Amino acid sequence: MKNLKTMYFLALAFVLMVSACNPPAKTEAKSSNAVNKVLRYGSITGLRPEKMAYYKKLHAAVWPGVLKKITECNIHNYSIYLKEIEGKQYLFSYFEYTGNDFAADMKKMAADATTQHWWKETAPTQIPLPDAAAKGETWSNMEEVFHED
Repeated sequence: MKNLKTMYFLALAFVLMVSACNPPAKTEAKSSNAVNKVLRYGSITGLRPEKMAYYKKLHAAVWPGVLKKITECNIHNYSIYLKEIEGKQYLFSYFEYTGNDFAADMKKMAADATTQHWWKETAPTQIPLPDAAAKGETWSNMEEVFHED
């Protein structure tokens, strides 16, 4: 039961983290029949130095089911960067969302068993920044201040 609660918490934390992102700038791309909105999201979290090698190993070979679910949930151009600042490790995440119902897509992702297992592996490697930790989240949202296509 405790593992189920932990997995639920991790899934909920991810949904809240992503859903709480500041409204990103909107870019419209014209297709043959419609206008597709691209919403950009950036966020940051800390990385435990003793877990860095494991985090990199996981992301060097992301599980196929996780990649499939990310795509099914309309997330594209997903990148995570690592940066050391004053002796501490930080992760910066960026992705683009192209769907029509972000909240529903995030719920779909959170309900996926493979994704829940992935989060169970990655969550202990991360150190939330104070603003995210205060809300029970892992990633801190970032405000987009410039974009050029």
